[in-house]
Amino acid sequence: MSISINEQKILVVDDDPVVLKSLKDLLAIRGFNPNTAIGGQEAICQLDQNNYDLVLLDLHMPYVNGHDVMAHIRANQINTSVIIVSGETSFEAAKDACTQGAYDFLRKPYAADELIITITNALKEKQLQKHNNFMQKQLSESERLHRYIVNTSPDIIYILDQDGHFTFINERIESLLGFSKEEIVGKHYSFLVHQDDMEQAKYVFNERRIGTRAAKNIELRLKCKDDGQSRHFNNRTLPIELSATGMYEGEKSSIKNYMGTYGVARDITERKIAEETINFQAYHDLLTKLPNRALLHDRLSLAINQAKREDEKLAVMFLDLDRFKNINDSLGHMIGDELLQQVSNRLKECIRAGDTLARFGGDEFALMLPKIHDDRNDAAKLATKIINKLKQPFIVDDHELYVSASIGISLYPQDGTNMENLIKHADIAMYHVKGQGKNGYQFYSNEMNVPYFEKLSLDTGIHKALDNNEFNLVYQPQINLRTGEIIGVEALLRWNHPEHGCISPSEFVPFAEESGMIVDIGYWVMKSACAELNQWRLAGLPKIRMSINVSARQLMEDDIVDNIIDIMRDYDIPGHCLEIEITENAIMDDMDSVIRKLKELSSHDITIAIDDFGTGYSSLSYLHKLPIHTLKIDRTFLKESHINKEDNTIINTIVAMGKGLNLNVIAEGVETQKQLEYLREIECNEAQGFLFGKPLPPDVISQLLVQEPFATPGSRSGSTKGTHWRH
Repeated sequence: MSISINEQKILVVDDDPVVLKSLKDLLAIRGFNPNTAIGGQEAICQLDQNNYDLVLLDLHMPYVNGHDVMAHIRANQINTSVIIVSGETSFEAAKDACTQGAYDFLRKPYAADELIITITNALKEKQLQKHNNFMQKQLSESERLHRYIVNTSPDIIYILDQDGHFTFINERIESLLGFSKEEIVGKHYSFLVHQDDMEQAKYVFNERRIGTRAAKNIELRLKCKDDGQSRHFNNRTLPIELSATGMYEGEKSSIKNYMGTYGVARDITERKIAEETINFQAYHDLLTKLPNRALLHDRLSLAINQAKREDEKLAVMFLDLDRFKNINDSLGHMIGDELLQQVSNRLKECIRAGDTLARFGGDEFALMLPKIHDDRNDAAKLATKIINKLKQPFIVDDHELYVSASIGISLYPQDGTNMENLIKHADIAMYHVKGQGKNGYQFYSNEMNVPYFEKLSLDTGIHKALDNNEFNLVYQPQINLRTGEIIGVEALLRWNHPEHGCISPSEFVPFAEESGMIVDIGYWVMKSACAELNQWRLAGLPKIRMSINVSARQLMEDDIVDNIIDIMRDYDIPGHCLEIEITENAIMDDMDSVIRKLKELSSHDITIAIDDFGTGYSSLSYLHKLPIHTLKIDRTFLKESHINKEDNTIINTIVAMGKGLNLNVIAEGVETQKQLEYLREIECNEAQGFLFGKPLPPDVISQLLVQEPFATPGSRSGSTKGTHWRH
């Protein structure tokens, strides 16, 4: 910040006090505020202690004269201007004073105006000198800071001359490319540019445009120094993003002279690696590093087009690992993932360089085999090679594991001329292998389509059945064998498919369980059956029990108990009027969880029945642990050939077991009078089957409960009508 001349500091030096006072008063009148020093010694002391812009100095002083003071100023590099005010009149005196650095020489007596003008000029010059020094210091600091910024920049910063030679480049060149600045300055830019990018580099490195029209963010590759120490991904090139602008002199004139190019090159290695990673992830399976479905589709589409042009053949294989789900479920996903990686490595050993092996997801793989000559034979050889390769055990985390593969094969052009058909037909052939015992391969044929499309129709239709109200319930009576009274019904699910008609539960329930739809369907069954039971109760019909099947998949749901209790409350159903039927296999899936849930249901007076008892993991131990009330004897034990009181040890044993454990026993599938008599003879509690009535709609059941509540001969009603199968 500049100050006015009057604010600058002046020292007046003389050995005559009168002269000192005269000069001080004169300067004060003109707005200055000088300090005074009597004699040279005092002047030196003040100059050492204070900074003065100007010294008015007398030469002739005793002991320490003016020349001594000037010598002290020069020796100590004191930054001040000196005006000699002396009675000395010789030219030599004036010359010596100026030689020693005096700004001017005034002789006594002096003219006041002349003195003031000289003082003013000296102070102005001093002020200008200070300003220049300040600016020079600022420029030097700015240059130092700019040099620091340039040399520590993460980017390569350079200047080219008119011919494209480097005249400046910062130190970043060494850490990125391995070259020193000295190796680059004077070289043409082409020395650094990758040969494949040379044409594009001409337009960027020779950039003459400025402003918004100048080149920005142009991607190129630079060559690294071949010293074996480069850190970059291919060890030879550095990907950069280059921005450049032309440099001109004479910008304020109408004629501008082109001086060269200024540019900044940014290292984009990390970005390129990230882009490559993202691109890899988009087209590859991250677990096995194999191409994924999307990349297979791209390659297969190209291969089909090439096969059409060159009249070639190709094959598509669809491969599914057998028994992988068992391994994954029993040993965990980490073991399963490691197994998939080992399988993919073995599969890669079986294929040619031009083939594509892809993971479709889960335990499914697909192979595309272009340019095959003997289509069926070549594909069969590879399938056999894969099957044999997978026969050897896999060692994963000290586990010796075995998997096989079911392989379906489709051929171009006979099995399809587009990608969708080839993949679909290979998939159909693979499922055909699964249905015939697995661990093999099959070529696609049109005959495979019929069962496939039927299954596909069921799998697709079951997702719509609930929304379209295609499900309905029928009810089969359950009979007290001692009294003949209808004491309950079992709710049975039916599906009226719009195309296939009435479909048996044995056909569609596996699809529902596999897709998870069984949870929603089971909830609908529970709600609909309880709603129907509520209607019967409100109508004043006999208080019967409603038996409802619950699948193993439903029991896995955390909220299964809450859902059942909520439905009971919604329809005002007492717990003892509801019986839940589960299979032995469902119990074994997760016994601790199942026991907890069944005990909670039992605490609400809901009875629990084991369905198909004797066909699964029958064990007295779990019968003691579970809150079971009923055992249902599977219908297979009641075949006509087995009816013999002495020999039919299975049924006899189950009934005896039920008595011993105080459990209710009900026999399913009773169809003949002989079976009925046998069951009564061994004192079985209850029965159901076509002998008493086939599964019936709810309105027919309600009529039976009103008109014929006793279903067997010898009941309290004395009815001898026989059975309800006629309804």
